[in-house]
Amino acid sequence: MNPKVDIFLSKSDKWREEFEALRTIVLECGLTEELKWGQPCYSFNKSNIAIIQGFKEYCALLFFKGALLSNADGLLIQQTGHVQSARQIRFTDAKEIWTVKQEIKNYIFEAIEVEKAGLKVEMKKTSDFEVAEEFQQKLKALPALRIAFEALTPGRQRAYLFHFSEAKQSKTRSARVEKYIPQILSGKGIND
Repeated sequence: MNPKVDIFLSKSDKWREEFEALRTIVLECGLTEELKWGQPCYSFNKSNIAIIQGFKEYCALLFFKGALLSNADGLLIQQTGHVQSARQIRFTDAKEIWTVKQEIKNYIFEAIEVEKAGLKVEMKKTSDFEVAEEFQQKLKALPALRIAFEALTPGRQRAYLFHFSEAKQSKTRSARVEKYIPQILSGKGIND
């Protein structure tokens, strides 16, 4: 047990009982406990296996390479369509956690085997993602924009592509593209 996680739990108003239940189960599987990204995180041989998360409507145990785990019982959830690797098991109360204790352990042991085998999730390349027509037009019309966009890190490129393509209306997509052209040209990501 990591003292930093004890402090985290002592300050948790919402989900404390659920966090403690998840912690107990995960630690029974022999993982190393740390506090990463402000959350209890569990690793095997310095490779992250799972992290406990709290949200407004639910808490979750997220498996970093959950896409590689068998999901025969359907407990693993892909947070959004953009998440490629991680999968969550979501809970709204501690009783739910104790009900699926053995299933949680099975996922943990499977995740450990994934790490031992050195398996990796095959990630999509940035070029595999949809590029909004409005952004494609701007890239063709402004060579400097294309050069600046291609110079961004793949993660920054994807963030822009997701943001532009999420809008349902062409007018909104165009407005988003126009808004972020200066930021792209200055080499910054959408959240910089």
